[in-house]
Amino acid sequence: MKRLVSGNEAIFQGAIRVGANYFAGYPISPTSEILQQAALYSEENPGFRFLQAEDEIAAAIATISASLAGAKAFTATSGPGFTLMQEALGWGHVVEAPCVFVNSMRVGPSTGMPTQPAQSDLLQVKAGTAGDVYPLAFYPNSVEECFRLTATAFNAAEESLSPVILLADAFLSHLYELVDLEGSTLHIVPRTKDPLGSGQRLFTGAAHDKMGNVKTSDPVNYREWLRELKDRHDRVAERYPFFEYLPCKNSETLLIAFGMTSRVVLALKDRFSIFRPIRIYPVLEKELEEVSQSYRHIIVVEGNDGQYASWVECALCQKVMKVSCLGGGFKLKWIQSQIEDGLKGVGR
Repeated sequence: MKRLVSGNEAIFQGAIRVGANYFAGYPISPTSEILQQAALYSEENPGFRFLQAEDEIAAAIATISASLAGAKAFTATSGPGFTLMQEALGWGHVVEAPCVFVNSMRVGPSTGMPTQPAQSDLLQVKAGTAGDVYPLAFYPNSVEECFRLTATAFNAAEESLSPVILLADAFLSHLYELVDLEGSTLHIVPRTKDPLGSGQRLFTGAAHDKMGNVKTSDPVNYREWLRELKDRHDRVAERYPFFEYLPCKNSETLLIAFGMTSRVVLALKDRFSIFRPIRIYPVLEKELEEVSQSYRHIIVVEGNDGQYASWVECALCQKVMKVSCLGGGFKLKWIQSQIEDGLKGVGR
């Protein structure tokens, strides 16, 4: 049965439906509602554990530690908190802890504009932590997708043995839509990693072998670990080549947008073709190459200063036009005017 559900509630319900049984977090707009739901749910469901940590660093470490103990664990935050979580995220990759980090973005840096939406943490997803890591990240654009992609993130975490990022934005977190969550079926990937007390006995952030023995002076061991990590992440990413493509007949222009900006530019679908990446990272290079071949102009519309556009340029080896929606303004008329001005500048 359909009911009115917010993006944040859909994220929480998606986690519960795939077996999440641990949440650690710290209040921060626009994801505080996820923490509130977790607190209330834990009161009525003793098998679900909840921790309001003293800060985001503790929340991230608790999430990863709970995963190592055998729990399906997740946390939720926004840009400033996600920044604080980066060292712990690196540790999560090293100890191969499957878990989910939700980051609903707002205008930064620092405290920024707490109530205004943004899409400006993409580079932080890719390279916020030290060293060579290969995170997977997904970005829904509807309440139903918040529900389904939360499940996808948990499944990808189990398959990749790593923290997986679910991105949203302040508009999406607080968007309400009529959806039927109870009637939806979700695929669930079971836990395969042995919990603490069996199998691997030591979990350290230092380079180590498969039993956790420290190997900080062994480049061969490190290269073998990194190769295995990259190969596993590549295989898992290939299982989720999610995107939406809306071709417009006779259009020479392809708009690329994701999350809430993709909903805004949907109003232009009768004039321009639209490509929406859902697996936001790793970049959908093959899919972008195939779709973009028939277009003269490529324009990336995003809530930051060209972060995804820079990835598109690397994937396609060509310059693209950029429409940067900064300061929380995802306004259709303004976006349309920027597109028109850009096309006039290059000649239509």
